[in-house]
Amino acid sequence: MSIMKKRSSRAVDPDELLCCCEYIDRHGSRSHMVACCCDCEDLDEACDRWMNKEPQNPDSVSRALATINDRLRVPWISGARQIDISLIPPLILLPVSLHIAALHYLLGITMLTVMPITVLWYYFFTHRKKGRTLFFLGLALFSLFYMFYLFLTQVVPRGEVNELQLALVTAGVALTVIFLMLTKRGPGLVRPRLSETHSTVTYHNAPPDVDGVYLNGARHQVVIGSRVTSSEHTSEAGTGEGKGIQKRNWCAVCKVVRPQRAGHCRICGVCVLRLDHHCVWINSCVGLANHRTFLLTLLFFLLTSIYGISLVLASVCPDQRVLTALFYCPNVYSQYSSALCFTCAWYSSIVTGGLLHLLLLQILNISLNVTEREARLALREKSAQRRLWGLIVYTGHYSRGFWSNWTEFLTMTEDTQPAEHKAQDLV
Repeated sequence: MSIMKKRSSRAVDPDELLCCCEYIDRHGSRSHMVACCCDCEDLDEACDRWMNKEPQNPDSVSRALATINDRLRVPWISGARQIDISLIPPLILLPVSLHIAALHYLLGITMLTVMPITVLWYYFFTHRKKGRTLFFLGLALFSLFYMFYLFLTQVVPRGEVNELQLALVTAGVALTVIFLMLTKRGPGLVRPRLSETHSTVTYHNAPPDVDGVYLNGARHQVVIGSRVTSSEHTSEAGTGEGKGIQKRNWCAVCKVVRPQRAGHCRICGVCVLRLDHHCVWINSCVGLANHRTFLLTLLFFLLTSIYGISLVLASVCPDQRVLTALFYCPNVYSQYSSALCFTCAWYSSIVTGGLLHLLLLQILNISLNVTEREARLALREKSAQRRLWGLIVYTGHYSRGFWSNWTEFLTMTEDTQPAEHKAQDLV
């Protein structure tokens, strides 16, 4: 242990390669996975307070969690890779909950009620704190792959699924993952116009308050000020309304002037072109660059899920129609394998129902040429109309008719965005 402690405190040589079990910790020191339980002052302090029945210090608890998260790693070729601690609960809770639910129908009702409530509670908890978490993305991906794994191991061996049906389900899962990867490439960031600025700061790495995933390793430049003459100031920003628009489009965090329909995401810490919303299920914003692929991800997931549920129910409840088998399937709990498949069909149906509601809202918003962010702002300012039992929020600002709205959505690029406002008199 003392050897590991000495190694962890050794200065880091940038030219020295890391072995598969070594890593650079959050303090910048070289460490080893074997020394994960060494030098744990933060953990010791939290345990001592707990043993002595003393109230925990919020700072020590947060430092202890940061230490645990930093040391939770797996071996990799160029050094141990860190695992986000929020990825672990879905990997444990999902299979355990489904296997418990398959033991008895009362346990099934209980677990399938508690699971959505728990996920919703955690969503509102993290959303209120505006924090980033991989819990929902991990739950979504693990649910997709675990359902597919159970389909291959529990349903296909029954002989009710032919090769074409298996190929369709496999293709659906593959297309869902492919479009999810395309969606994760980024929503489209608002970039500063350097011709209008007299000074910039260049970050070769992502600043602390900016999500580095969107930068893809590129340098990030922010605007310090603008360069305009007094004549430009008079002609372009003379009216009070113009100044109000410019100040509303200036982002004091990113130091950029946002184009129309762009917005700042407080969770990601970046300004996004045509920001629709921040989706926790993909751990990313949905904006101009990835809105179409996000829609296709939802579509392929729903088609695959609905088709897979129908195949599962037809296999475990062959004497019932697919629509009624979900609610009435006699003797399905007499065999554990059938009960597990039936429970997974119910779980998939709950997930499918939630995502179907999300897809419906997206289609309605696109048909009216309104983003979810614009709808929320309009409702807050009481300048929108609710229709169709509240599903439709009509603002009337950008709508040009059903076909024109969909044509604009399918063909939108950064070149089709309105010109940016100038940044005079904003800082």
